[in-house]
Amino acid sequence: MTHQIQARVLLSRVRQPDPWFGLTYVMNLYRGCQHQCIYCDSRSECYGIQDFADIGIKANALELLERELRRKRRKGTIGTGAMNDPYMPLEKTARLTGRALRILAAHEFPVHVMTKSDLVLRDIDVLQDIRRTYAAVTFTITTADDALGRVLEPGAPLVSRRLAALRRLADAGILAGVAMMPVLPFLEDTEENVLAIARLAMDAGAHYLLPSFAVTLRDRQREYFYRQLDASFPGLRQKYEACYGERYVCRVPLAAQLEHVFLETCDRLGLATRMPVYAAAPGPQLPLL
Repeated sequence: MTHQIQARVLLSRVRQPDPWFGLTYVMNLYRGCQHQCIYCDSRSECYGIQDFADIGIKANALELLERELRRKRRKGTIGTGAMNDPYMPLEKTARLTGRALRILAAHEFPVHVMTKSDLVLRDIDVLQDIRRTYAAVTFTITTADDALGRVLEPGAPLVSRRLAALRRLADAGILAGVAMMPVLPFLEDTEENVLAIARLAMDAGAHYLLPSFAVTLRDRQREYFYRQLDASFPGLRQKYEACYGERYVCRVPLAAQLEHVFLETCDRLGLATRMPVYAAAPGPQLPLL
């Protein structure tokens, strides 16, 4: 289901510094997400989205974006994809993300798109335009296995399609990489999976691979995640409950060992584990009195 909503503010300031994505602002053009990834923290009660599958389309988003950009005195990277995927299926017709990117290009603002969809290729021309300031695209990939991906991310394009899109973007000269986050305990936390993602990312031309060997679980999201585990992986819920209880951050068992192997492999492949971020040009120097 979809419905129109009116937003009061579009660009939210990110608490600085942002160690992962180099963001200054986040922009969510929709509320809720069609990809329905079973681990998505945006279902948590603190975000106030009652039905995550009922998508709110921010009808006044582009008008707000124009107005807010004109008021920004210093440029900073605008990230899209924090609370939902900017290229979920309805973007094919709504085109909010595509039109917003053109506004950002006109205002010469740096952009970081985070997505699980190859639909981002539709806007490769405007991303090449924004690249003159700064443009990055990060694909979330948590498993190298398309079959497992279908279960964990039922509404998202297959991992293999994301990797093919990554190659297209890299070949077009756009900064592009992979966010390997979350890594789900007892499902994705094997050396085989983690190193396969590193090799696939490298083969696809990724400039960086950002890891997080944990998943976050709280209140309503934990309940939803456990229901999905019960349906698709009987018995796994009990392992989570025994290992993590009510913890918010659930690091994979043997996280330190897995991270060591991962970093060693990335170093051997020449694959960065931090992304290049936009650095604003210094403002004009005020005259001394």
